[in-house]
Amino acid sequence: MSTRETLQRHTIIINRLRKSDASFEEIADKLELESELQGYDFNISKRTFQRDIENIESLYGISIKFNFSRNAWYIEEVDNTEANARLLEAFDTFNALKMTNRLPQYIDYEKRRPRGTENMNGLLHAIQNNLRVSFTYQKYWIDEKRTRYVEPLALKESINRWYVITMDAEKKEIRTFALDRLSELEITNEKFNRPEDFDVNEMFKYSFGIISGVNFEPEDVLLAFRKPQAEYIRSLKLHHSQDVVKETKEEILFSMKLFITEDFVQEIVSQGSRVKVLQPDSLIHEVKRYHQEAMDLY
Repeated sequence: MSTRETLQRHTIIINRLRKSDASFEEIADKLELESELQGYDFNISKRTFQRDIENIESLYGISIKFNFSRNAWYIEEVDNTEANARLLEAFDTFNALKMTNRLPQYIDYEKRRPRGTENMNGLLHAIQNNLRVSFTYQKYWIDEKRTRYVEPLALKESINRWYVITMDAEKKEIRTFALDRLSELEITNEKFNRPEDFDVNEMFKYSFGIISGVNFEPEDVLLAFRKPQAEYIRSLKLHHSQDVVKETKEEILFSMKLFITEDFVQEIVSQGSRVKVLQPDSLIHEVKRYHQEAMDLY
């Protein structure tokens, strides 16, 4: 059996179990049906199915388990529901990209530079094992590259970029570095003591993006979004604390609690006339200032 057939069989099994739990017989029926439809032979024995389960977890990080009380196989969700969703999202992307060579005229990639994900495995290894790292870093506003020597604590994603949260080995200050500006990563054998009180989720609990709240206090925000833009904001939240306060035919009022940082202000300004800030006054002032400065350019 070809590698393509094997990978396609994995896809069929995963997608069948994403719909609902299923017995081996039900999965076999689905494979038989797809064999007829696609002109391949996806039919397998129970022994091959067991091997497929192991390979699926190894290749995609998707764990398939058996429930004896229901006599059915199911996809096991990890404790972190966001991580589980990302695994399935990555699986969907992987399968779509497999078709690129055959269907290049139907896929238009976003024209952007790589996000530095080639260093993620190394950084995660250093984080899990409390190992200091060094790397070369290039800031956007400074031409000179500098070598950094840090203690990596966590990774964070923000607006299609990945960042590593670190403790400066010399200054003992929390520093954040974008992976797409990081190169020449070296993992040392030097161990460090991870701060016992460090919690990356707590650190960014009230953050809109990558700016943490060292110099901020979280504020209650009330935004009125005009429809149909309001529906986009409802489906793709600006912040995890976002709630719907009131809805009319014309608009939706959203509440949230977060730091009023530069990146959040810029996001609100980018919405233009589709949003009105109702509170707090500090955010209203900043949004007015941005719009006024933009008007002064014309």
